[in-house]
Amino acid sequence: MLATSALDDTLIDTLAQRGWVVSDELISPELHHGLLSSCRQHWDAGDFKPAAVGKGKALARHPRIRNDSIYWIEAEQAQGPVRQFLDWTETLREQLNRELFAGLKSTEFHFARYPQGGVYKKHLDQHKGQAHRSISLVLYLNQTWTDDDGGQLCLYATDDNTRELARVLPQAGRLVLFRSDLVPHAVLPCSQTRWSLSGWFRTDATLLPVAPL
Repeated sequence: MLATSALDDTLIDTLAQRGWVVSDELISPELHHGLLSSCRQHWDAGDFKPAAVGKGKALARHPRIRNDSIYWIEAEQAQGPVRQFLDWTETLREQLNRELFAGLKSTEFHFARYPQGGVYKKHLDQHKGQAHRSISLVLYLNQTWTDDDGGQLCLYATDDNTRELARVLPQAGRLVLFRSDLVPHAVLPCSQTRWSLSGWFRTDATLLPVAPL
C-alpha cells in the first residue's frame, strides 16, 4: 500500500474544529520517494517556472514575497507515483465531502522548489472574490530535514494573523491540510533546497486561470 485510503476520525475532527491538521502517517515511504524522484526529474528537465502572485492583470513575480519555482501537475498525463497520489487525493476528496459536507468538486496540484534562502510571506490561499479554493494540502518531499534547515510552514490564527498557531517542520512525508480561506500562513526562510507537493481541493468543477498561492 502506497498511501492510506482515508483520514481517521481524529484527523477529520481536528480539521473540522480548528481548521488545520498535520499527519506523518498518511503517505508511505515508497510513495514519498517516488514523488520526490518525479519532482526532481521535472526540475532537471527544465519544467519548473518561477512562481507569481496576484491574479488577472495583476499577476506578476514578486521575489521578495515568494521566490519558489513550481511545476503544475497535469492529471491527464500523470503516471506512476504521481498517478497514485492523484488517485489517493480523489479518495480523500470524496471522504471530505461525505464527512464534512465540503462540496469539493476538483483538485489542482503542483510541485514546488524553494532555493536556499527561499521564502513565502504571510498570505491566504483563497483570492478575494474567488472562493473556489477550500482546503489546502502540502506534502513535504525532502529526504532529511532538521530544525536548523528552517523552511517551516508557519500557521497563524484566523482572528489575529499576528498570532502564531504552529510552525510545521517540512519533514519527509509529512502532510498538512488546512482551510484555504481561514488560515493565514507563511514559508519561513530555508537554508537548503526545499521540495514539496502542494495544491487545493476546490468547490468548482472547472479550474480558473488564477495564480498559485
